[in-house]
Amino acid sequence: MPKSRDRPVDMTEEAKYTVMGRRDGIEFRAYDPHVLVSVTVPGSFELAPNYGFSPLVRYISGENLAAEKIAMTAPVFHVAESDSKHTISFVLPRDTSAAPAPARADLTTHQVPAITVAAVRFAGGWREDRVKSYETELHRALSSMAVKETGAVMFARYDPPWKPGFLRRNEVLVPVDPATIPPM
Repeated sequence: MPKSRDRPVDMTEEAKYTVMGRRDGIEFRAYDPHVLVSVTVPGSFELAPNYGFSPLVRYISGENLAAEKIAMTAPVFHVAESDSKHTISFVLPRDTSAAPAPARADLTTHQVPAITVAAVRFAGGWREDRVKSYETELHRALSSMAVKETGAVMFARYDPPWKPGFLRRNEVLVPVDPATIPPM
């Protein structure tokens, strides 16, 4: 039975990346191109993922124009557009040849090109103040290393809500310019 490097029992496919190196608790990654299905929803930081999850689950469950069922993957990405507007996204499996068009007008699919990110991983719950403290740490560390940030902060959740908090894998990711990553 094949095993993922971080998830020996759970066989959920994850967005594919290569670890470029680690420094001061930060992992630098090169993500392969991938396809996202996304929905932008109103709500607070803590509630928006719940509002966005349902239409995305319906999409992968066959509520798309091809009536195609698609496997669940990890992570669920979350971008805070503002305090009250959030984009929640699922990564589509690598073997999905073409993303079926959504049946709902509020869903979009889009190709994400290869991207380099800095990531910090943490376990536990998803309280906004806690997650934002990891975001602040990541910005501070990147600034001290003179790594240039190139895009919006992304939050990533890898586990279902019923998994005990201390076992959950969460991350804060920031796109960065690979030319500014220090030697490791």
